[in-house]
Amino acid sequence: MAVDIRLATARKRATLPAEVNKHLVSPGDTITTDTGFMRGHGTYMEDEKLIASVAGAVERVNKLICVKPLHTRYNGEVGDVVVGRITEVQQKRWKVETNSRLDSVLLLSSVNLPGGELRRRSAEDELMMRDYLQEGDLISAEVQAVFADGALSLHTRSLKYGKLGQGTLVQVSPSLVKRRKTHFHNLPCGAAIILGNNGYIWIYPIAEQKEDEGGFVTNFEPVSLSDREVISRLHNCILVLNIHKMLLYDTSVLYCYEASLHYQIKDILKPEIMEEIVLETRQRLINQEG
Repeated sequence: MAVDIRLATARKRATLPAEVNKHLVSPGDTITTDTGFMRGHGTYMEDEKLIASVAGAVERVNKLICVKPLHTRYNGEVGDVVVGRITEVQQKRWKVETNSRLDSVLLLSSVNLPGGELRRRSAEDELMMRDYLQEGDLISAEVQAVFADGALSLHTRSLKYGKLGQGTLVQVSPSLVKRRKTHFHNLPCGAAIILGNNGYIWIYPIAEQKEDEGGFVTNFEPVSLSDREVISRLHNCILVLNIHKMLLYDTSVLYCYEASLHYQIKDILKPEIMEEIVLETRQRLINQEG
């Protein structure tokens, strides 16, 4: 049995510009005593003082103050792209696990029929629901509405959404996924990713995607070794960015992937190599912004 022994070494630290210190609070901390501010999420008023109810970073938008939790379940917003897993097939709906407090709902009327047919859903469609999506299937969808209790209503009416085929799923903190105009990216390294706002990230080979069957037909052709290696490296890179609390979007993932090319895939998650990769990624992102 091979044993990996690593000796202590002095690590080189790159000089990065000091980041703006965020105002961090824990539950019960007083944020402000000024009564001119409005109370937002994660705060409450007591004795004319605005107090934090969760641990996190204070964010201020004009007169509104809220606290963004450091660790939280996914709070959905209309228009978010999510990746979820079917947990239950019910009457005219599927229950979907989306990393939120409650299971999300995908109605039969909110999906494309196989072949992209446009017609009213019939009793036959209801009987065939398990042929479309069954328990354990992974899907990509968009948040259509948020119910009063916080549960999400999803839809897959666009052909870019639907059942996911071969690939790998990575779970990260939802607060680290940066909101962008598009969350579907074909990376130049030879794989594609779906950055779900709910913290579920799907990595798959580019050739696997098909858009002419209404999102229900899965391609089970063998994936080449080179594609599997690219997907494995991307998987480890996303875990590295998650461990070091860096925002996840197409540019940061690509820079991290390129920084990891000097190392073998199995070595990427070693602590000292993670630091080297993250430092190089941060430096490139700062140079790009500056």
